[in-house]
This record gives sequence, structure tokens and C-alpha cells, in this order.
Amino acid sequence: MVHQALSEQIQFPHKKIIDEVSGWLRVFDDGSVDRTWTGPLEVKFVSDPIPSHEDFVDGVATRDVIADVESGLRVRIYLPEMGTLGDEQKLPVLLHFHGGGFCISQADWYMYYHVYTRLARETKVSCVSVFLRRAPENRLPAACDDSFSALLWLKTLALGFGAHEPWLKTHADFSRVFLIGDSSGGNLVHNVAARAGEVDLSPVRLAGAIPIHPGFVRSTRSKSELEQTQTPFLTLDMLDKFLSLALPVGATKDHPITCPMGDGAPPIAALNLPPILLCVAEMDLMKDTEMEYYEALKKANKDVELMINKGMIHSFYLNKIAVDTDQLTGVETGKLIAGIADFVKRH
Repeated sequence: MVHQALSEQIQFPHKKIIDEVSGWLRVFDDGSVDRTWTGPLEVKFVSDPIPSHEDFVDGVATRDVIADVESGLRVRIYLPEMGTLGDEQKLPVLLHFHGGGFCISQADWYMYYHVYTRLARETKVSCVSVFLRRAPENRLPAACDDSFSALLWLKTLALGFGAHEPWLKTHADFSRVFLIGDSSGGNLVHNVAARAGEVDLSPVRLAGAIPIHPGFVRSTRSKSELEQTQTPFLTLDMLDKFLSLALPVGATKDHPITCPMGDGAPPIAALNLPPILLCVAEMDLMKDTEMEYYEALKKANKDVELMINKGMIHSFYLNKIAVDTDQLTGVETGKLIAGIADFVKRH
């Protein structure tokens, strides 16, 4: 730690760290933010950006597209190789919102690349992953607005307006668009689904929503937060600090974005929501509050299915090392992907 502190003093000699999330993020007194990974080098690769490639690699091609020139909003498109499906085959679209506590990670990080190439390849879907603005430079609702803007961009493409996007024009089935997101991206799934229920998206049809281990919390600690084992992927300190940097100034965890099932949020019964597949990890710190969300949906008579991965921690499937070396993690990751594929197929 002393060596790290000296290194930071040399690298940023005129700045003072005023807040940090160990290994992930440092905020300086001039408002700047450094996201250079300072944790164990053996896991640094999960945050390495993977360049896009328009040729097919392991059955999937990717390209990065500017969805909105004015705002600079970008997305990464994953397209599976058609093979026997035929070049004109229309594919469901998964609109993906990445996690990271609203503060870190990007759509091109390896942890997402390895999951969403597999998802596109094995389930034959096109995936559109959004590069979200991050806090604290852009506090909420910035990420919500970016996510919703990406959905409206799909509507523009479906209507034949705006910039030409050949992959989606040729292969996207805009009548089967699904929202999917992990961790804080799961919060965005709910937020965007709720907003989408208030507008006319046609010819786009929002066919479903898939929040995976959503970052639903409340101001008072849940039992699972107090009792579940903390992991390098999620600690209570990380959870608290990320949200303090991401939520609007003065807001608490009871904010509607982080606690959609709470009294401060719009009543779930009043929301026009698509069918939902809620994915929960049994050992997740936020399991109890995620289940509160599930119960609120059930009470409001919403169309919701629950999938629980036994023995798994928060965002377990993003850890490629564990997926490849731990049999249980590998099996449960396969179950998660199969469950998502089945949900998409049925909707």
C-alpha cells in the first residue's frame, strides 16, 4: 500500500485523492477520476478493452457504432454467424446495459465480451451493448437517459430513419427487443422498461426484460447484506461508495433507481412492464432486496419469472477464470445462458 501511495503521488503530483474504491477508482480534488486498475494483476484482464472486429471470430462479429452524433452515444453490436439460418434471418435483439455500480466498466471490457459473444453465438441473437456515461462525472440519471436513448435509436432504425446501420437493418427483428443488464445494469433494465411503457415505440416491440443480479438496495441493510460473504466482485464498501458517487447529490439508497420496490418509487402496479425474467444468485449480497422486487412484481400481478443460480455469488458468470476452472460455476453459467435463451425463444 505504501508503494502504491508513492506511485500515485509521482503519477499525480498536483492532485489529492478525496475518495476511492479500492482497486477500481480514485476521485481527485480537481474533480478528475482515474480508473486505472490497481488491484491484483492476475485479474486485470477482465477490465481490458477488446477491440471490435467485423470478421467472425469464434462465430461472432462485433462493431462499434455511434448511435447519436450530437451526444456521442456509442453502442457495440454483436452479430452471430448465420450459418444454416441464412443471411437474411431476422434475430431477436438484446439491448444490454453494463454493470459497474454506475461508476466503472465499459461495454468493450473483456468480462462482457466473453459473455455476450457466447450469448449471441449460442442463442442466435443480436446484442447491442451501450457505452454508458459513468459517475461521478455524470451522476444518475445520466446512465438511465443513455439507456433509454439507445432504445429510441432502435426505433429510429426500425422506422428506416437516421444513420444507416446495415447489420441491424438486415438481421434485427425489431418486434422482439429485450432489455438485459447485470448489476447496476439491471437497475437500468427496470428504469428503461418503466419509461418505455409510457411511450409509443412502434414498430419496435419490447418483448421482455432480463435484469441479472440487479443492484436493488435500500437505506437499511438487508439480512443478506449482513450475512452473505463479501467477494472481490462485490463488497459492502464498494456498494456504498459506488452509490454515494452515482446517486444525485443528497439522495439515499431509497431513490427510485436503486429501490424501485420502495415507497419512494412509482407504484409497480401502475407501470406498464413487459414480461420479466429476474435472475438471482443464491449467495449475492443483494439477494434479499432482489427478492423484495420479485415479490412486489408478483403482488402487482406482473408477468415475472424467477431464475436462481444455486451457490453462486454476484455476477459470477463475468469471472472467466471461475467459469473455466470451477465446475459448479461453469455449470451454473451454462444454466443462466440456457434460461435466457429459453425466455427469449418463448417471447
